[in-house]
Amino acid sequence: MNFSTPGAIGTIDDKLPTPLYHQIYIILRNKILDQEFTDGDLLPSEGQTALAFGVSRITSKRALNELANDGLVIRERGRGTRVTYNGSAPPQQASIEGMLENIMAMGLDTQVSLLEFAYVPATGPVAHALGCAENEDVQRAVRVRSHEGEPFSYLVTFVPEAVGKTYTQKDLATTPLLTLLERGGVVISRAEQTLTATLADAKVAPLLNLDIGAPLLRIRRNVFDQNDQPVEFITGLYRPDRYQYRMDLSRIQSDQATSWSPTG
Repeated sequence: MNFSTPGAIGTIDDKLPTPLYHQIYIILRNKILDQEFTDGDLLPSEGQTALAFGVSRITSKRALNELANDGLVIRERGRGTRVTYNGSAPPQQASIEGMLENIMAMGLDTQVSLLEFAYVPATGPVAHALGCAENEDVQRAVRVRSHEGEPFSYLVTFVPEAVGKTYTQKDLATTPLLTLLERGGVVISRAEQTLTATLADAKVAPLLNLDIGAPLLRIRRNVFDQNDQPVEFITGLYRPDRYQYRMDLSRIQSDQATSWSPTG
């Protein structure tokens, strides 16, 4: 990544009331928590950060200092700013039984705005999730879902190129993606999913009618077909005041332990 290219890391908005340094801090913080920058990686320097966001070095320095104050990075004179966070847990594997129908029903009961639709080279995390080579073309779509005129989710989806070719941009603007996958002959069997919290950045906040830095529920899901091949990788950011994630649990007893288990 060319850190000196404007917009390479993310975008900020000087018309918003949130200070620019805090907007930059949120973008970098989210990238660290999302493992786009991993433990031991060097972050862009103060000068590179300033160029990437079009701000002064004082502003970029304050953003990087905020990350250091949070314990996400360490800043050393002459060595730069290095990520020291390594707190991610592996995704839990979950049955998709019952969840598929709920997601489809939600899609039919909400309105969608399709913001982006294109075929792009797969980056490292996307390639890993979809089991393809880096820079192999995949379909990327960005959507905002609303209910009764109020936005509640920001969704970024990736699917393999061959799967994406089974439907059109117009289809995706009117029909839930899982429905389109099934129509295209995909038989969905399971999903791996993680739920975490994150903060709204300058790009997402206005789309969800939120302030920058507002808390969001982040759901990241990898969906597999009957051959255990990945067919969808989605990251959804949800307003916690407008979306709840519900799971039914059963109490399971065995000779070794007693635990909770999801029910279908």
